[in-house]
Amino acid sequence: MDFRSLRAFVEVVRSGSFSEAARTICVTQSAISKIVRQLEDEVGIPLLDRIGYRIALTAAGEVVYSRALKLIADRDDLLSELGDIRGMQRGALRLGLAPVASALLFAPLFAAYRQRYPGIEIQLVEQGSAELEDGLREGRIDFAGALLPTSTEFDWVEVRREPLVALLPDTHRLASAQAISLKELKDTPFISYDRSFALHRIVQNACRASGFEPNIVAQSSQTDFMIELVRAGLGVAIVPRVVATRLPEAISSVALDEPDCRWVMTMAWRRGGYLSRAASAWLDLVREFHA
Repeated sequence: MDFRSLRAFVEVVRSGSFSEAARTICVTQSAISKIVRQLEDEVGIPLLDRIGYRIALTAAGEVVYSRALKLIADRDDLLSELGDIRGMQRGALRLGLAPVASALLFAPLFAAYRQRYPGIEIQLVEQGSAELEDGLREGRIDFAGALLPTSTEFDWVEVRREPLVALLPDTHRLASAQAISLKELKDTPFISYDRSFALHRIVQNACRASGFEPNIVAQSSQTDFMIELVRAGLGVAIVPRVVATRLPEAISSVALDEPDCRWVMTMAWRRGGYLSRAASAWLDLVREFHA
């Protein structure tokens, strides 16, 4: 059993497809099928249940997959530590950011980091918070922009704390209010970030705590598109105030009167995981900018 076999197996499970996994790690589909079969022969029990064109983990596969993720992450940590011995003349910083307000919060940090460490490549992954947290667990990224509350598996520093606001078309009966509660919006359709975003879960849970299930009529990963849907009269969007500073005509931003419902952006990393010198330098910069 070697890391090549484990990495191939993990990629097959992650992508759900031998062909997709083969493209990701740049081998043929027959080669990756052979690698997985050899791994199954070595452990003496099937790891994957092949159901037509779909695959599912067996009980043994669940164990191997879980252990493989940790072994691969630990190996990457080891290689990072060894790389640090050579200094910061080259290397990579792997960052995961959600699209919401990232340009405002992190573009200045990117510029400052690049100026201080021109030899370090910044590898950026843009996904929703849930997918980014998976990336941290698996060691695919060093840091993730994550909303609180986040998993106890991670350490974090706070980057920005913002109240939430309701974006409403000017024709809505509550558009001129100073502040509104979620309960007042229970009969209004909701335009939500998609399920991979932590803000989707935060707003949905807050609505349920207010005694109703939100009627979500559209989901998107793009704030600009959500704003246009509001302007078209489709419903209300709940967003952090920071992204509602420049709105087009015919849209009102109304403060959300929900004291326990906040947008708190953090920079999170795997608790107990090794931080390379490049990663530690990024963390120092985040603390410097957002103290």
